[in-house]
Amino acid sequence: MLQLKEIYYQPATAEKLILNNITFHSRDKQPIIISGPSGSGKTSLIEIISGLTAPNKGSVFWKNQLVKEQKRRSISGVVFQFPERHFIGLTISHELKLGHRRISGEMQADVLNKVGLGNISLKELPERLSGGQQRRLAIAVQLIRGPKILLLDEPTAGLDWSVRDEILHLIKRLSKEQLIIIVTHEPDLFSNWQVCNYQLLNGALNKV
Repeated sequence: MLQLKEIYYQPATAEKLILNNITFHSRDKQPIIISGPSGSGKTSLIEIISGLTAPNKGSVFWKNQLVKEQKRRSISGVVFQFPERHFIGLTISHELKLGHRRISGEMQADVLNKVGLGNISLKELPERLSGGQQRRLAIAVQLIRGPKILLLDEPTAGLDWSVRDEILHLIKRLSKEQLIIIVTHEPDLFSNWQVCNYQLLNGALNKV
């Protein structure tokens, strides 16, 4: 499905490569977990996979077809760390519609049901939701785009344990429907999952 081949990346402000010869491929219906310490390049890797950043060298393939940045942006949905800090919609409905020409009420209801927010009014203000509900909404905002790849950057950051478990359960359920890539500094949270597990360290990606 997804394949990265010999990806090299060095930001203009960096003295050395952040990503050094990154090569891997996904397996059908198996989430990818990428762990590593802060500053190891996990977010940069997400940005390259999703087409938000171009590598200095290397190729990305989807279903054996080479895909450039524009195409990767169209097939990817990214939920960055603490996404609720970036909500700008006046209501949940407004947040879901941002960037779309036409999103029906039925589509909004369907995606909210999928993330466990089916009982929340579309007129509710995003900032009035609980932390766990806001994280679910952030995932819904990406799902309504119909991405083939859903990328999650520290999806449980800042949540208490009870809410973490709920979000993890949601992600596991979604992983049965599409490719999910999770970057985290807490890989133990996914120890009981059947995943492709990688560690990013010193620019190199190693299978765990």
